[in-house]
Amino acid sequence: MISWGRVTIDEETLLRYKKAQYGIVGRHSAVQICSWTKKALRGKGVCYKQKFYGIDCHRCAQMSPAFAWCQECCVHCWRPAEWMKKIRINENDLDEPALIIDGVVKERRKLLCGIGGAKDVDKEKFLESIKRFPSHWAISLSGEPTIYPKIGELIELLRKNKEVRSVFLVTNGQEPDVLKGLKAKKLPTQLYLSISAPNEKLFKRLNRSVYLDGWERLQESIGTLRSLKCRTVIRLTLIRGVNDMSEHLPEYAAILERSKADFIEIKSYMYIGLSRNRLKEENMAPHSYVKQWAERLLSLLPSYRLENEDETSRIVLLKRKDSRIDNIIRGS
Repeated sequence: MISWGRVTIDEETLLRYKKAQYGIVGRHSAVQICSWTKKALRGKGVCYKQKFYGIDCHRCAQMSPAFAWCQECCVHCWRPAEWMKKIRINENDLDEPALIIDGVVKERRKLLCGIGGAKDVDKEKFLESIKRFPSHWAISLSGEPTIYPKIGELIELLRKNKEVRSVFLVTNGQEPDVLKGLKAKKLPTQLYLSISAPNEKLFKRLNRSVYLDGWERLQESIGTLRSLKCRTVIRLTLIRGVNDMSEHLPEYAAILERSKADFIEIKSYMYIGLSRNRLKEENMAPHSYVKQWAERLLSLLPSYRLENEDETSRIVLLKRKDSRIDNIIRGS
């Protein structure tokens, strides 16, 4: 066993995380520079979240307060799900939110340093990215962030920072009680709930939750979205030939209508990372297919309309017709 910072991890797994350019923070957190942040700094495009919602791609901190903890081992996950063997963080090993935030900022700067010397980097954007506090926090890197017991306090502390414009929390919905506890100032700017199955049978095949009642937990979380006073999104991962059959469209429609989410992102599975050990390249749908499928689904969603799309990321955005939320985020 090797102790890296205050994280004790086996040597093989440690080398994998290092190869993937993770910066480890404290006992259970991590940060990584997203490929879109690197592209934004080189003037080679931006993340679809900047196009859809106006986040600052070059000032994004992609992190997780529970990078090696998850209740699911999804077949389509590009992240190292096989390395995640725990679903609880020991109270004695718990880091405080302030320590995590400070550590993420420091590790992020270290990781960015290697990019600054590239000839095609926008120097002004790079200096802004490395010197200023991150304006966008994507709590979604790896693992399941709601496993961190102080996730609400972490979000609250971030949103108090005047430099922060947006905080996105992505969850698999396996901890519905945690979502119910995110009240008032502890809510993120935007909450994502990821789904990839229209029924319990496919859920067990694709998401592989450690909980016997994993499907029920997900349904409870979906039902909770409508009561949360923040922007809400359901992200539906489309796996061609696996979860995209026509007979599933009414099932998806029922779930999505019940959620009353402000936005629905329909995004193709991407044949990258460790998911290549579980799926095939043909499971990755081209954008034209994603859009056609989304339009078929939309015919069963009277409460939603087609709002936007991004061909590069193979994603289509739907928006609830009665949502009063602006697409572009003005502040946290």
